[in-house]
Amino acid sequence: MTFHKTPLGAERTTIVGGGFAGLSCALDLARQGQAVTVLEAENTIGGLAGAFETKGERLDRFYHHWFTNDQEVMALIEELGLSKEVVTNPTNTGVFYANKIFKLSTPLDLLKFTALPLPDRIRLGLLTLRARRVEDWMALEDETAADWLRRLGGERVYRIVWEPLLKGKFGPYAETVSAVWFWNKLKLRGGSRGSSGEERLAYLKGSFARLAETMAEAIIEAGGEVRSATPVERIEQAGEGRWRCSGPWGQIESDRVVATTALPLIADMVGSWAPEDYIAQLRQIDYLANVCLVLRLDRSLSSTYWMNVNDTSFPYVGVIEHTNFESAENYGGDHVVYLSKYLPHTDELYRMSDSEVLEFSLPHLKRMFPAFRSEWIRQSHVWRARWSQPVVNKHYSRMIPATDGPSPGFHICSMAQIYPEDRGTNYAIREGRKMARHLVGQRV
Repeated sequence: MTFHKTPLGAERTTIVGGGFAGLSCALDLARQGQAVTVLEAENTIGGLAGAFETKGERLDRFYHHWFTNDQEVMALIEELGLSKEVVTNPTNTGVFYANKIFKLSTPLDLLKFTALPLPDRIRLGLLTLRARRVEDWMALEDETAADWLRRLGGERVYRIVWEPLLKGKFGPYAETVSAVWFWNKLKLRGGSRGSSGEERLAYLKGSFARLAETMAEAIIEAGGEVRSATPVERIEQAGEGRWRCSGPWGQIESDRVVATTALPLIADMVGSWAPEDYIAQLRQIDYLANVCLVLRLDRSLSSTYWMNVNDTSFPYVGVIEHTNFESAENYGGDHVVYLSKYLPHTDELYRMSDSEVLEFSLPHLKRMFPAFRSEWIRQSHVWRARWSQPVVNKHYSRMIPATDGPSPGFHICSMAQIYPEDRGTNYAIREGRKMARHLVGQRV
């Protein structure tokens, strides 16, 4: 889908990337009378929150949800008139460990988590409480998540609960990920709970892409322009303080550029003029890829919404049955399941064909749900994202490039800069709007 309208105004900004950071920045600039053009390489906008059509309905390619304390995204939804389209529900969380599923949604479930002896269950509960009370996150930058979690909860709690999740999420980087990253995850999930301790999450009816498309429409209405299927290969200076973005589609000149894509991609775009040390900084943060298998089944796998996989022999870190949150009635009676895996882009699973991914996954799914049969599958889809997750190692704050580049008029607003928070719609929107305020000279 391509959104298009001739931009207005004298001063022009080109934004590279049509994810939520780029769209948020463009929306606020356009609303303040700035001429802005968004260039998105994919055919659809929304970045990792893009959707696909299946049986006349739309599904997210990669699973997403919002927390109830995601203030930035909720404020934007209110502005755009989408509040009535947001569904908020309590969720059921489970843990797959030692070929057994444990319910783990509330504090009472934790006391029944027999995979740990009772003293360790208490240590686990105290660990999460202590983690949420941390105020000076900079004090954690010297420590890995593995060491921090061992120190707070002991070796057995780490080995059974945390180590499999770290390995499932970060693979070869599991032992080097910063304690700051894990602290933020615990803090965020702890702030999205109901009065009974259950986790409450939010979802936008009809896919998250609806928000991106509504933003694009608002940008156009304010006089801006949004182009999809427009990959940028080069960002270079055009003389007299101007900037040029170009690709196989042609080129566009503007007074300034905001790049919102993965840092190594930005390094490729600016390599012809940027200093070597700046290019090196853009390349020093590693990224993991993601493979997501989406299944439409004729029946439910279980009553669990979000299954954390604490078994390193299982190839996915999470099994999310979306229709245990949004009713299967919204998907023609089908039950929608996501299997998500973060991995290096060199991993064999990432390189498999779609049919090979499905065949590889079926025995593992049957191991988790013994009653499962391949005949239950009505449709399957496989999605891949090369630049899915920045690897947040120790002293990550020293690795993040500044928002203002080495030459006036060049700026970066990437999910790798969202710190100490992790990537996510809420923080992408926050940083995009922050960049817009910066560009128009308001206080940040």
